[in-house]
Amino acid sequence: MDLVLATSKAGHDKNHVYVIVNEDNEFYFLANGDTKTIANPKKKKKIHLQLIKNIPSDVMEEVKSVQELNDVTIKRILKVYNRRNKNV
Repeated sequence: MDLVLATSKAGHDKNHVYVIVNEDNEFYFLANGDTKTIANPKKKKKIHLQLIKNIPSDVMEEVKSVQELNDVTIKRILKVYNRRNKNV
């Protein structure tokens, strides 16, 4: 499973972290498991996002235990990521 996280650089959701669930030429489709689900992802231009390349090891441990990506697992991954970044 290839997990990609991204931080919003622009808009009313600036600094929010999302999981990229799909992409096309100009847009990423984002989910946070709560307000933006896999069934109804947020559509955001690629230039308005900062991809997170260095995902912490504790977040990767959470990802390894996932069989399929759904809204509950996205919420859990983002919770671990946000908790890790608040301690840094």
